[in-house]
Amino acid sequence: MSKPPGTPADDPFGGRRPTSHERMTGRPWDASYHDGPAPWDVGRPQPAVVRAAAEGGFAGAVLDAGCGSGENALHLASLGLSVLGIDVAGTALARARAKADERGIAAEFAEADAFGLQALGRSFRTVLDCGLFHTFDADERPAYVASLASVTEHGGMLYVLCFSDEGPDTGPHPVSRAQLTAAFGPGSGWDVVSVVPDRVLTRFHDEHGAPAWFATIGRS
Repeated sequence: MSKPPGTPADDPFGGRRPTSHERMTGRPWDASYHDGPAPWDVGRPQPAVVRAAAEGGFAGAVLDAGCGSGENALHLASLGLSVLGIDVAGTALARARAKADERGIAAEFAEADAFGLQALGRSFRTVLDCGLFHTFDADERPAYVASLASVTEHGGMLYVLCFSDEGPDTGPHPVSRAQLTAAFGPGSGWDVVSVVPDRVLTRFHDEHGAPAWFATIGRS
């Protein structure tokens, strides 16, 4: 993703509006990868994603929104799926491409803003959001949800794995079931099929991970 004309060379956000998380920390997402693995980069795909794939949940062209260093995208691509992983963190994308080369997996990775996915000029049958939705505040979610809808085929499916607010040792930015379902409510272009408790692995939780929701959401 090229920087918009007039973007200062030293702009760490590449000319885009920083997300609420970036404004809170004062650092772009890319900085999370500068000193080794990011807190959410566990070196393997999330068990919830592996399970959903084993159950046949992914089909057609797949978009991994906020793919990070690519473990989920690479797992899906290893199953023979056509996968595009997108992120704003160029360092993470470079690592994802290196992993793909090392493992001989045909997966595509591109720098793109999750709020402007229509700029990809592509559509997808299945979309994965693993750990991205919960980083956006309430004011950002409508634009993000609309951006996802703009590239998802009608009748397609979206999977969201995000931190839950239920249970001990919750992750940062926990989301309630009500907040999650409201974001994809009437008029959003989506129909929530199910939201079930799950776990998400991180580098700062034990081997059981943090409480999470796994949402299955259909494109209406």
